[in-house]
Amino acid sequence: MGTGNQQRRRNNLKQSRRWQSTDASAALTNPKIAGIVDQISQLTLLETADLVASLKSRLNIPDMAFAAPAAASGAGAAAAPAAEAEPEEAAPAPAEKTMFTLKLESFDAAAKPKVIKEVKGLLGLSLVDSKKFVESAPKQMKEGVPKEDAEKIVAAMKALGAVVSMS
Repeated sequence: MGTGNQQRRRNNLKQSRRWQSTDASAALTNPKIAGIVDQISQLTLLETADLVASLKSRLNIPDMAFAAPAAASGAGAAAAPAAEAEPEEAAPAPAEKTMFTLKLESFDAAAKPKVIKEVKGLLGLSLVDSKKFVESAPKQMKEGVPKEDAEKIVAAMKALGAVVSMS
């Protein structure tokens, strides 16, 4: 009776290793895709940003606000012609800007740990990536941020000892 339980445990252990293994998922995908994924996963944050910018340029993908992809997904193909018409309509009547890009300009050296922690929370980066991000200031933090949120972020960062610009 005890040997049957041991056999089941061994089988369960083998299955859990197989399902938790990265090799199992790689075997299910195209080797060419797996190679690309491996290469991309080894890129730094800056290299990944360059890759995304290059892909957007080559594939003619427009920059979008963070909330826009969820709203645009229901619009489907009708959104593309509307996006092309917008620059013509927006040019004659300059309206008040509602979406902003935030850029970390500088920070007080004494406040560096607090700034790193805040950047970590805002951008969802790891602690190491947040530290690298802050140390590489001046650097763009976020794009397509609504005015109210941008003002709150700027105020919070200013209170911590960082200088953030809105453009």
